[in-house]
Amino acid sequence: MNHIVTDQDAVTAFADFMEPTNAELDAIELESPLLLAEVNLLDAQIKAMDHPENEVDTRRIRRARNRVLAARRDAANRAAGASTAGGAA
Repeated sequence: MNHIVTDQDAVTAFADFMEPTNAELDAIELESPLLLAEVNLLDAQIKAMDHPENEVDTRRIRRARNRVLAARRDAANRAAGASTAGGAA
């Protein structure tokens, strides 16, 4: 009879070296405004699905889309600014 068991090392393999690096944490922090804006847009869309379309839901979704676009713009500008740091001649 073969016993099926988990490998304890595989289950508890989260050592210090498995933690995110400072660079990864910085990247997450830079992306968080966009992620939050996208979650708010999704929430607005889900709320609008529960009942017939009305003006309040339409405005809520439009504002949420605008926040997503603004967050994407800001993220793109930060990325472009980081890649061109040092200035042009």
